[in-house]
Amino acid sequence: MPVTSIVSGGSRGLGLAVVERLLDRGDRVATFSRSGSARLDSLAAAHPGRLHAERLDAADPTAIRDFGDRVVAEFGRIDHCVANAAVAHEGVLATVRDDEIDAMLGVNLRGAIVLVRESVRQMLVQPDGGKGCSIVVISSVVASRGSPGLSVYAATKAGLEGFARSLARELGPRGIRVNAIAPGFLETDLSASLSADNRARLVRRTPLGRLGLPDDIVGAIDFLTGTRAGFITGQTLTIDGGLS
Repeated sequence: MPVTSIVSGGSRGLGLAVVERLLDRGDRVATFSRSGSARLDSLAAAHPGRLHAERLDAADPTAIRDFGDRVVAEFGRIDHCVANAAVAHEGVLATVRDDEIDAMLGVNLRGAIVLVRESVRQMLVQPDGGKGCSIVVISSVVASRGSPGLSVYAATKAGLEGFARSLARELGPRGIRVNAIAPGFLETDLSASLSADNRARLVRRTPLGRLGLPDDIVGAIDFLTGTRAGFITGQTLTIDGGLS
């Protein structure tokens, strides 16, 4: 049976790049985001019957659960889950609003956990019991190294890394692998919220002299959701151009 992969936040940026890579390797892909995109529509037209895309709120547990049910109804199984959807609000903690904190916690942490939970529930009831399935959560280099103005965002991503390490131990006996990827700052809509000063500072600190691109990350996701990574679990892979 063909492999089915779920990618959250797949309409643009890193998520869209992951959707494209997984389609190229032959997966059936299901994705959701707050809004669609012309490129995602083009991919659906180019891969009829292999791309399921919806618009929904990544902070809504009921919407995520219902999405998972529809994916299984259409594709029959879930093999890989890439929890990528995220929001970021930059600002020193004293100025961060309650609604901004709620948004980051709701999408980045709770939404990712709910998506993974629903995927795991399906993996465990499949005929193979989940053996060979995998989870990848997208963290950030700021989870371990910090960055001024991103303390709440960093907290949500650090939470994801702890979640992945513990879940890897929980699911290892069932043959389900769980890993995290911690990109540096990427040239995406998410990083567009950074101030010009912060962007310039990050570039100066990066030995490779630039912010990352989605294409710098998708190869690692392809690898971690593939058979060549069959003995890798509970790890956080940092991809940040040598940022210190």
